[in-house]
Amino acid sequence: MHFDALLLSRLQFGFTIAFHIIFPSFTIGLASYLAVLEGLWLTTKNAVFRDLYLFWIKIFAISFGMGVVSGVVLSYEIGANWSVYSTVASPVIGPLFAFEVLAAFFMEASFLGVMLFGWRKVGPRLHLLATALVAVGTLVSAFWIISANSWMQHPTGFTRLADGSLRAVDWMAVIFSPSFPYRFVHMVLAAYLTTSLVVGAASAWRLLRDPEEDESCVALKMAIGMFAIAAPLQLVAGDLSGKQVEQLQPAKLAAIEAFWETRTEQPFHVVAIPDRTQATNHFVVSIPKLGSWITAGRTDAEVKGLKDFAPEDRPPVWLVFWAFRVMVGLGLAMIGLGLWGGYLCWRSEPAHARWFLRAMVAMGPAGFVAVVAGWIVAEVGRQPYVIYGVLRTADAVSPVGAGVVSASLLGFMVIYAIIFSVGALYILRLIGRGPSHVEPEAPRRGRPPGYALAAAPDESEAAAP
Repeated sequence: MHFDALLLSRLQFGFTIAFHIIFPSFTIGLASYLAVLEGLWLTTKNAVFRDLYLFWIKIFAISFGMGVVSGVVLSYEIGANWSVYSTVASPVIGPLFAFEVLAAFFMEASFLGVMLFGWRKVGPRLHLLATALVAVGTLVSAFWIISANSWMQHPTGFTRLADGSLRAVDWMAVIFSPSFPYRFVHMVLAAYLTTSLVVGAASAWRLLRDPEEDESCVALKMAIGMFAIAAPLQLVAGDLSGKQVEQLQPAKLAAIEAFWETRTEQPFHVVAIPDRTQATNHFVVSIPKLGSWITAGRTDAEVKGLKDFAPEDRPPVWLVFWAFRVMVGLGLAMIGLGLWGGYLCWRSEPAHARWFLRAMVAMGPAGFVAVVAGWIVAEVGRQPYVIYGVLRTADAVSPVGAGVVSASLLGFMVIYAIIFSVGALYILRLIGRGPSHVEPEAPRRGRPPGYALAAAPDESEAAAP
């Protein structure tokens, strides 16, 4: 393998975006969870919801900060390593990223300050509004990012000028690319699943040590309720998105399923080792006709194979094929875990089902793995194009040497290993302590009990010697 500037730039962007995506996929769901917790607390006055809110808001703040830092890196990286792409596509793609900053990030950052530091400054309803707006801001941010990426997957509403640059002629077509609705729903559900699995795993970890911890019992049941509902919905959303891929990006679909020949009654390859050089599969375990039914909705449908595309237009099959199966396999495991958890909630107390709690802990990282695998399918499956059918990845890279890119890649790997390892370990330490260690403050007049993150002395206490 020849490590030229193109390959190294792709590796660097893949490395940094894989780190970045795990934080938004967590904070999108966690922000909504916090809004629900605060709403339940204000409605029921149950201190358990307050303690859970105070516990998870700390983890949200750390995760949000690390997501911002890792996201800023990507902006500079696009300009440094992909300057041709920036020059050609910025008149179309640039405003979408700008809208994400203006309409989402500013709202998140503004109300995050109220959310974190406004407990003793604003009333409970205004604070709930701030938490809800932060949650809305994360969804708006996801809207614009998925819109931009969906346009790259299937560009519409643009024209190409004589100098090769692109210009938008229909902004609604640019923003709402045909693949956008399915991909947006798919990403939001993935975020909710990721958050519910983390909350469930953290609660199960605590319950294995203390089955009577009220906060963890409540959080576990809430997590089960979320992923028991979201996991089947995600299967439906993924199926609809996959059927659209067959129409808009047939080469990607063929790579996902390792279809080499165009034929009717395509089998579904459960296991295979795709061989791109020989254009065939080895060690195949297949289910007859199921491939056509999954991709097109009927068993006699004809589905294109990779041999219908020039070799230089075929995506890397092995990586896309297996990343898809990791994503789907984990999704099916989530559905199974949701059914198990729902049964336990119906028949008994899940806090005392130790095998279920162990399975819950083991599935804690599954959402992150599935999200990264899904983005590998989306991004690697789009190759060899950075803008599908318009701009090839090889033509989008900056005119820089391999040595410069390799040095920055090595630097990123070292810095990320240090910073994000420390951040992850600190989050795990907080999770290990659990919500029962939250120390609520004494009541303030006109506010629900405990409406503060940390105790502050009264004026009379401050005056005491």
